[in-house]
Amino acid sequence: MTTDPLAQIVTLLQPAARFTKLVECSSLWRIHREETGEPLYCAILEGSCRMTFGGDQQFTLHAGDFILAPAMKDMVNASLDAPESMPFTHPIQISEGYFRVGSQDGPADLRMLVGHCSFGALDAALLVSLLPEVVVVHNQPRLTTLMQLINEEMRAQWAAKEPVLERLLEVLLIEALRSRTETTSAPGLIRGLGDERLAAALRSMHSHPQRTWTIAELATEAALSRSAFFARFNRIVGLPPMEYLLAWRMTLAKQYLREQQLNVEQVAIQVGYRSASSFSVAFARYVGLPPARYARGATLSQ
Repeated sequence: MTTDPLAQIVTLLQPAARFTKLVECSSLWRIHREETGEPLYCAILEGSCRMTFGGDQQFTLHAGDFILAPAMKDMVNASLDAPESMPFTHPIQISEGYFRVGSQDGPADLRMLVGHCSFGALDAALLVSLLPEVVVVHNQPRLTTLMQLINEEMRAQWAAKEPVLERLLEVLLIEALRSRTETTSAPGLIRGLGDERLAAALRSMHSHPQRTWTIAELATEAALSRSAFFARFNRIVGLPPMEYLLAWRMTLAKQYLREQQLNVEQVAIQVGYRSASSFSVAFARYVGLPPARYARGATLSQ
């Protein structure tokens, strides 16, 4: 069965909801949020605004738009007519999960749902590096609906709350990433999956990490020559093919070792090594610890 790399990576990230809030803004306003490196997502319910990440990635958002930053950089969110010289505005909490920005009187010019989550994966930084820095989706009501469901689930005291939130977040992230209509142009997995030739090779790597892949075999999967495949993969994904494959195999190996369901020899076979010794050497070089010691450390930290 073919594995979907995007779904696999989102699941491995282990997203967990931290909090959501409804923010209403009126008149002129300008909010600043320092870089957190954690995921931020937002759905515009009414009105328009301007969001700038890292000082240079600027997006204009309108009602029905959704924005996701898997690792949030320094951010400025402002009304469209707010001057750059305007002092930053501090949101005022009205009640639990409800904030007001700008004028406290009269109707709001902008209403947005803002969500913060965290990634539980030990390899979150590696996995996030394969995703776009910022994703914008225009006019996709499903994302707003998912955010509203997450917001309701977080406020309620229902049974099985945590697993429901985790599943909702996974669906939200996958929907945002596959529905993107505007992203940063940095190389990564999403750009690779958007390339028909490279997507075939990526799906094969993710579906069969146990195979002893060569550049020639992966190039065949992509229906390209070896040189054309290598150059195209490196340019679009941002890593040479075998370096990407190694990183993916080591990510899977860490997961298997943490789960304690396979021994080192079995893990080696699952991630494409013919012997436990060759796998142990590669794992120790990549991770900095032999696999057996890594597994023991993971058990102690649980």
